[in-house]
Amino acid sequence: MAKSKVCLIVIDGWGISENKHGNAILNADTPVMDELSHGEYLTLDASGLSVGLPEGLMGNSEVGHFTIGTGRVVYQDIVGINLAITNKTLGSMPSVVEAMNSAKNKNGRVHFLGLVSDGGVHSHIEHLKALLVVAKEAGIGHTYVHFFADGRDTAPTSGVNYVRELKDHLEHIHYGVLATVMGRYYAMDRDKRYERTKIAFDALTKGVGERVQVDNLIKTIEERYGWPEGKRESDEFLKPIILDTEGMIRDNDTVVFINFRSDRMRQIVEAVGIRPQFPTDGCVLPQNLSVFTMTEYNKDFPFPILFPVKTPINTVAEWLSLKGLAQYHCAETEKYAHVTFFFNGGQEKQFPLEDRCLVPSPRVPTYDLQPEMSCHGVAEKMVEAIKSGKYPFLMCNFAPPDMVGHTGVYQATIVACAATDRAIGAIKKACEENGYVLLITADHGNAEVMIDEEGNPVTKHTTCRVPFCMHGGNFKFCKPLHNAGLSDVAPTLLDLMGVGIPSEMNGVSLLEK
Repeated sequence: MAKSKVCLIVIDGWGISENKHGNAILNADTPVMDELSHGEYLTLDASGLSVGLPEGLMGNSEVGHFTIGTGRVVYQDIVGINLAITNKTLGSMPSVVEAMNSAKNKNGRVHFLGLVSDGGVHSHIEHLKALLVVAKEAGIGHTYVHFFADGRDTAPTSGVNYVRELKDHLEHIHYGVLATVMGRYYAMDRDKRYERTKIAFDALTKGVGERVQVDNLIKTIEERYGWPEGKRESDEFLKPIILDTEGMIRDNDTVVFINFRSDRMRQIVEAVGIRPQFPTDGCVLPQNLSVFTMTEYNKDFPFPILFPVKTPINTVAEWLSLKGLAQYHCAETEKYAHVTFFFNGGQEKQFPLEDRCLVPSPRVPTYDLQPEMSCHGVAEKMVEAIKSGKYPFLMCNFAPPDMVGHTGVYQATIVACAATDRAIGAIKKACEENGYVLLITADHGNAEVMIDEEGNPVTKHTTCRVPFCMHGGNFKFCKPLHNAGLSDVAPTLLDLMGVGIPSEMNGVSLLEK
């Protein structure tokens, strides 16, 4: 039995800004949210580190709902790796220790392979530099780097700068050898163009490529930049350069792939660690390799993972299910996954006693043509569920501020915000009549910044804080001593319900004690 019944509304794309210029929220007729903002009201951080993203990065619907529903900050791959480096825990992570022990116990050889740049989309050069330090400290005798050049997430001819940076690092730590250089076009194909993967594989295992002395590497790459049109090679398209034939992948070697993004690693990892999907010209392939990957590239790969994905347990949905309490999740089509899959911690499964309701989104080319979308349909379903008395916990998403905001049509977004406010009003009234505590927040900002200073439309999310309103009962918010964020929503609502807060949640209740 819940102490209090709770209804949670997540408004999509409703941030807080006092600047009225281009602010579809402040310039809309929103009497319900205006009233609630003068009651029990806090603001929450919905961007950057508060939702597991790099500092300063705008939030998004997926990570916002994930953080709200799990009650914890789960760092995205790049952030988790960065923190392990900053906190000096990289070398003690179980799979990193296993990789180093593998190299020491077998033949004293380890290879690091991956994209070497600071693009931050697939990998980061700082991760490679940190792993090299770990290998040195572990006493690995021979360490080789296989440099996949970028040129897509970085400037097309910036690769020489990263070569210089890596060479300087190797000289600084007096450790490691740069063995090969090749463009991501070959090493990171993801479209089953195995003829490209074969070129990278042959370079890594057989030394097929242009033989170059490491002192001439930068000159060689710059010459390729300057080749005539049709022959010219930018970073992405660099054909393999072989710098040290001792650095080819051999029997019993330990091989570590350093990209944290999975999609463009699968083909080359499969070729090296399992079997090539292309002819090998009768050559004997390296045997008894120990392969490690930075993250999970494919759930069917058998390799140890340095930073494994952990499916969160005891999310709001799972916790209430375990307590035997019925719950109701509702959204229109555009945001249905967010109140189910993402709110439930990245899990497709529907927990026992969890009911779901999908309201079809309007079939229009762009949502500025019907800016209210289906928010009134969602409100009607929520009111019906509240009145049923069946559910101690209900939650829904209102899509219009975000989805219409993304069109860049300012006046339509004003209409979207006003319609959303009316829908919230209907739910608020039902909560008052049926004894529910109403909580309202947002997953990220958007509609509050629609026009820039030059008068151009803005369609992206923002880093603005979002509201957290509480209405009903005699509860009050505390004055947070920390940077309150979306991870605090779940502990707060569970505290209201009196069902305990699972230890896995690292957010805190914002109720006054």
